[in-house]
Amino acid sequence: MRNALLALFCCFTTAARADDDGERAALAHLIHELDALAPLIAEAETQANPESRVRFHYGWLRQDIEHVKLGIREHIEAPRTTPREFPPLKGDYRR
Repeated sequence: MRNALLALFCCFTTAARADDDGERAALAHLIHELDALAPLIAEAETQANPESRVRFHYGWLRQDIEHVKLGIREHIEAPRTTPREFPPLKGDYRR
């Protein structure tokens, strides 16, 4: 019974680590995709009419994208919580 519980626990922790790694990879890919927007934003900015009454603020867009990327990077680079190690129990309390 004890070995079965230990095996079950190991399966869950391995799956959780795999999910964390998958999430981190997906978030890294998302940063890459956000970086790929820079040339598109620059192109749109060159096409903008400077005489237009209502203008799009490309600088604000760039700042917002950088802010989002910073938040993603902070999540990716946050230290993973590792299980604490405890000294083994003595188990035998009689002398």
